[in-house]
Amino acid sequence: MQRSGRDYVQAMYHAMVRARAMENKLSSLYKAGKIVGGVYLGKGQEAVSAAVGTALIPGRDIFAPLIRDQAGRTGFGEDLLDCARAYLGSALGPMRGRDGNIHRGRPAEGMFAMISHLGSAVAAVTGGLLARRLQGRLAGVVGATCVGDGATSTGAFHEGLNAAAVEKLPLVVIVADNQFAYSTPVSRQYACENLIDRAKGYGVKGHSVDGTDFMACAAVIGDAVRDAREGGGPQMVVARLLRLCGHGEHDDAFYVPDVVKAGMYGRDCLDVAEEQLVEYGIMTEEEISAFRVQAAEEVQAAVAKAQQEPVPDPYTEEWQAFASKQLTEGLV
Repeated sequence: MQRSGRDYVQAMYHAMVRARAMENKLSSLYKAGKIVGGVYLGKGQEAVSAAVGTALIPGRDIFAPLIRDQAGRTGFGEDLLDCARAYLGSALGPMRGRDGNIHRGRPAEGMFAMISHLGSAVAAVTGGLLARRLQGRLAGVVGATCVGDGATSTGAFHEGLNAAAVEKLPLVVIVADNQFAYSTPVSRQYACENLIDRAKGYGVKGHSVDGTDFMACAAVIGDAVRDAREGGGPQMVVARLLRLCGHGEHDDAFYVPDVVKAGMYGRDCLDVAEEQLVEYGIMTEEEISAFRVQAAEEVQAAVAKAQQEPVPDPYTEEWQAFASKQLTEGLV
């Protein structure tokens, strides 16, 4: 059953805190030269990501997270150890140490591996939902993915969303309109006043939300997932926010004007979440402080364990894809 009410917002917050603690640690490891490859943080986007990941049902639904979706991954049930193992190259991780950062997943459990090509996840989830329909397993299922505003300009986004609309599939596409596609401002990306205007053109239901507003994200995104689950067809949610970091840890975001950083979308959604949780009597300041400590300890334990684990041995490696190995062993 999809979470709702108090349980939902608490689970959202827990996912956000765990994600922020993990990503702060990943940033430190990257700067210390302990991570090979890029590190892309979701700071400023956690409320949006956690809202969708927490609204989904692990083991039933499909989730295709993008590069800033650690909060969504955590909300969907990903163990922090999976994340630590992937970034640190542990052979015991979900991608068996072959990737080195974000292209991890557990397809048999409904979490697709991240695809770098923008918009591709929309098509992949649409295909996954159509496959469930052909298998007679689509009832009560939702498929979701998060993309950035830049991804909405790609052919894969168009083809995937158009197909989902025609087939009336229970797809939820979250568009994190963070005002920059890497360094390209939205004024150079699209001419419509707001990306939500595109929803009508595709024939899907559109929702808008302030992506920095924790409770608003819980309400709007939770309702979009519920609408899709109850037969409402594809849903498109446009969340306005700002990346509170560079595109990756290699990028200092010098191109973001100070006036934008100081604007309404420059606030930290995690700070907003904590203020709202106290204001609405959902958590106390003491409970919030205690959970922050707990999350930091969980992250430290996961990283410490992953650092002690073996890395892949090219001389003994089978070089067989994770999904293919499952198929050959008759597990899926």
